[in-house]
Amino acid sequence: MTPELQDLFAFLRFPSISTDSRNAGDVRACAGWLIEKLTGMGLETSLRETERHPIVVAKNTPRPDRKTVLIYGHYDVQPVDPLNLWTTPPFEPEIRGGKVWARGSTDNKGQMLAHVLGVEKTLKEKGDLPVNLIFLFEGEEEIGSPNLAPFLRANLDLLKCDVIAVSDTGMVAPGVPTLGYGLRGISCCEVTLRGPARDLHSGLFGGAVANPATALSRLITSLHDEEGRILIDGFYDDVKPLEDWEREMWSKVPGVSDADFLKVTGSPGLHGEAGYTSAERTWARPTAEVNGIGGGYQGEGSKTVLPAEAFAKFSFRLVPNQDPGKIMEQVQAHFDKHCPPGVTLTCEVGHDGKPYHADPKSAFGLAAPRALKAAFHAEPVLIREGGSIPIVQAFREILGADTLLLGLALSDAQIHSPDENFPVENFEAGIRLNQALLEELAK
Repeated sequence: MTPELQDLFAFLRFPSISTDSRNAGDVRACAGWLIEKLTGMGLETSLRETERHPIVVAKNTPRPDRKTVLIYGHYDVQPVDPLNLWTTPPFEPEIRGGKVWARGSTDNKGQMLAHVLGVEKTLKEKGDLPVNLIFLFEGEEEIGSPNLAPFLRANLDLLKCDVIAVSDTGMVAPGVPTLGYGLRGISCCEVTLRGPARDLHSGLFGGAVANPATALSRLITSLHDEEGRILIDGFYDDVKPLEDWEREMWSKVPGVSDADFLKVTGSPGLHGEAGYTSAERTWARPTAEVNGIGGGYQGEGSKTVLPAEAFAKFSFRLVPNQDPGKIMEQVQAHFDKHCPPGVTLTCEVGHDGKPYHADPKSAFGLAAPRALKAAFHAEPVLIREGGSIPIVQAFREILGADTLLLGLALSDAQIHSPDENFPVENFEAGIRLNQALLEELAK
């Protein structure tokens, strides 16, 4: 095994699950490993405390005649449930079929460590970097980065930069280098419908009082029409329409046809807003999704009850010009308006993040494809990303810098799911990408 893969395996063994307080020590230990690694490379490194998990900052010695590049990543990972669906233990990395299998292998440890190792390789080969470098690694991305924006505001001088690079996104297909110039935003909430004071016998009381589970089903169906269009009043008012040049460009991007979506998802058929391809829907159109639902008896066999309450978790993906706060006000108004009689509704607002959109034809935007081509030896494609990285828009608003989204993940990486994986060849290409990127940005 190469020294680079040995480093990756060591990094992946930390169960740095940020959402679970039982793993707080593991998250901190993972940050400590990063500090030791970065310090050993000769960088000026510091561990910065937050209200929950620490932030890692590392810098080289700056020079006034050089561009300053900030590279962001996160060392926290998602929970591993359901554990029984993993082929091998999630924190015991293994190589099978040319891929590294472990939680965090793609999201985001493999991708961010490729940048670290690219810098290490350049320092060993040349003794210096062509830019002023800032590494900014957090341990709370998977819980919405609650402490990162305040950290940015409190450390403007420390983090002042010309451009930001992030590898926490995807490639459209194997071997096709991909630059993202946009991200969807997000707004989340959890709705609970309550009826009787306790679960009731469905024979004695069914038909006499409202069933919260049935009411919740009706509430959920009120969100869309038959063609997938969202029925929340005002939801589309601020949506930035797709440009003609984008639709034309995306029609030629490999790996994102409707057939590709069917293959990757394993779904029996596609569904979504009429008039758009699957790629256009996921990259540039807003959505309303149910992420979880529950209520009543969940065990084996029957228990004939009328549940006292039912709940659903929702996320709304947003596109440029939509504001998460405004959207959530519209969502809550919709739920209040469409709540069936006989139940009470409470809505707990969750985390959110603004959408992001940059100009791919800017000087830095043009430098990134050149670096991607050098790393992958293939022509890159330009896309917007369907996912959300809420902190990216905060980078622009607080630090005043745009972000280059340099994806190394594949669509079958199974991030947030059992058997997460990362191709070894993409990890190695990521190391080359970092070296080429810093050279191009320096120009």
